[in-house]
Amino acid sequence: MSDQPSASDVQKRPPNNNLLFAGIILIIIIIAAAFVLLNSSDESQTATEVEQPVAERPMMELKPENDPVVNAPSVNPEKPADLAVPTPRPVEPEPQVEPLPTLDESDPVVVAKLDEYLSDAAMSLVINDDVIRRGVVFIDNLAKGKIAQKHTPVIKLEEGFSVVEGDILTIDPNSYERYTPYVKIFTSMSAAQIVRLYDEYKPLINDAYTEIGYQGDAFNQTLEEAIDLLLDTPEPKGDMPLLRDSVTYQYAYSEWERLPAAQKQLLRMGPENMKKIKAVLRNVKKELDNQ
Repeated sequence: MSDQPSASDVQKRPPNNNLLFAGIILIIIIIAAAFVLLNSSDESQTATEVEQPVAERPMMELKPENDPVVNAPSVNPEKPADLAVPTPRPVEPEPQVEPLPTLDESDPVVVAKLDEYLSDAAMSLVINDDVIRRGVVFIDNLAKGKIAQKHTPVIKLEEGFSVVEGDILTIDPNSYERYTPYVKIFTSMSAAQIVRLYDEYKPLINDAYTEIGYQGDAFNQTLEEAIDLLLDTPEPKGDMPLLRDSVTYQYAYSEWERLPAAQKQLLRMGPENMKKIKAVLRNVKKELDNQ
């Protein structure tokens, strides 16, 4: 951990840490559906069956000497009536899809689309410039266990980190509540909405990933690694004890302190928030496994 204690022992509220893990909330909303691409547009094909006409029976020829009727008018056999062929149903034209803007011009369009899904309170947390680029860089670092401080897609937390000093030094449970608005963003959209949102902007996501030196299609693997890393974060059963090290706090348990920065930040969101986030991530991973 790297939160600094306050100068005064009375306040017990150190300055806010810049490792803003809450940024992952909005970004996985935008791109987590890489695992659940929308494949529900199968069109039913209607086959038109045409009944084969009945073959005409050959007429029996009578020899003239056996013909009981002389000079009888010739009668043509009656042919079966023409069979009606069902008219195929007209194919409805597919709705026209607006072309995507360029990556440089995508912010107004992406922000407007997010505004259709999220509440005003949630949208107030979104940084409106370079939305897709921020998300791609953030996830790429997250897969490596890092937090990209300069590329978080949401605003920083207003409330600072705080501790409780008793027999042992622990994280103040009130600190967990500051992450609640970000967790609500993460849990406010249905899987279908996430799928549609990602499917619509995947080309721009791939463009942004190519810009930082990767092949666009490789982003799916990067996202999977980021989700797996978060799911592997240990879940504490009780209070999380801390140690004060000079001007910073550290986890008292060495196995927690050695965790990657992304996992340590997830720990700081608190047990309940962690459960909600992991539940969503497991559902996303399950959809991937079903593909």
